[in-house]
Amino acid sequence: MGMWKLRFLGFLCAYFLFTIGAVELGRNQPTERISGSAGDVLEDDPVGRLKVFVYELPSKYNKKILQKDPRCLNHMFAAEIFMHRFLLSSPVRTLNPEEADWFYTPVYTTCDLTPNGLPLPFKSPRMMRSAIQLISSNWPYWNRTEGADHFFVVPHDFGACFHYQEEKAIERGILQLLRRATLVQTFGQRNHVCLKEGSITIPPYAPPQKMHTHLIPDKTPRSIFVYFRGLFYDVGNDPEGGYYARGARAAVWENFKDNPLFDISTEHPTTYYEDMQRAVFCLCPLGWAPWSPRLVEAVIFGCIPVIIADDIVLPFADAIPWEEIGVFVAEEEVPKLDTILTSISPEVILRKQRLLANPSMKQAMLFPQPAQPGDAFHQVLNGLARKLPHDNTMFLKPGEKILNWTAGPVADLKPW
Repeated sequence: MGMWKLRFLGFLCAYFLFTIGAVELGRNQPTERISGSAGDVLEDDPVGRLKVFVYELPSKYNKKILQKDPRCLNHMFAAEIFMHRFLLSSPVRTLNPEEADWFYTPVYTTCDLTPNGLPLPFKSPRMMRSAIQLISSNWPYWNRTEGADHFFVVPHDFGACFHYQEEKAIERGILQLLRRATLVQTFGQRNHVCLKEGSITIPPYAPPQKMHTHLIPDKTPRSIFVYFRGLFYDVGNDPEGGYYARGARAAVWENFKDNPLFDISTEHPTTYYEDMQRAVFCLCPLGWAPWSPRLVEAVIFGCIPVIIADDIVLPFADAIPWEEIGVFVAEEEVPKLDTILTSISPEVILRKQRLLANPSMKQAMLFPQPAQPGDAFHQVLNGLARKLPHDNTMFLKPGEKILNWTAGPVADLKPW
């Protein structure tokens, strides 16, 4: 990029931030209620609209796994743990399975971490099969629908396909025994074999208390135009480049590493959360999967999320107006990011920030301890309640079988 272009972009950045400052763009923005049905859905109260029976499984499926590695409480897949804890004390829980609308099986399939803290999905299919075999042998409820009135939390990169690489996940497909159940998962991509119809897409886990301790004063100006910290290349797993993030992250780096509008780096500073609160736009590109905790962090810190992940299905999309609070950029359009973002008027940015400042919006993205009205736990329950009443056709006839218990890779069929 020529020096004149750099100077022009520097001038443009200064002018843009000055213009925004003139209309008092900062962190101290008034809120705006989400209009229409989305706002109503976001504020729904699920209590009294459904009853959930929680299977009591041997502790080897959940508590003992967590005792072995407490790190699982803090990684981005931890929703499976906190959802279990929430349901145990939730007013929607029933101890009488005969009156239950939904059945929940608490299995911590992501709590198998490498020394670096990355989840290994290879035991997950056998673990899940083992749990389903147990509930189908000890209770009659699975067998009457083959899981159609059951839900499972599967927060792996590619959900119940149980692999972190997309090609392998597609090859595997959703675990056969889960194909009639409702899946609650972080992965969401339209027309993808790892997202079945009727799934509930949730945000990844981001620690609420940790983020709260990094809040900065409301009147702090947003002096960073575009912010991103993370990998641009994954040399270890994608040495030739182009496969990781389908090349989108590499395109961000190659096009904007020297652009003064963009504060981007692979280094993760201790001021990461504070920096997001000083930024107008936060990049949320796909990685190995379309989603990441950056989406949650951007919403919590009022930084407009720039979503770069074609065909992504976002969390609680029937309740959160993502088109109104975020900016969507096609992966092939990444080289035009500077033009796209600088063309957004201050008035549009202000409205996005007012919506992001809505406490209901932030609450819906979090799994707090203890639970709070309108949080992600309640949004999951709202999603389940909206599926009621169940269609009578989901109940099987005597002797009828739909699922194939012997389907899948041979390794998945081994005992767990």
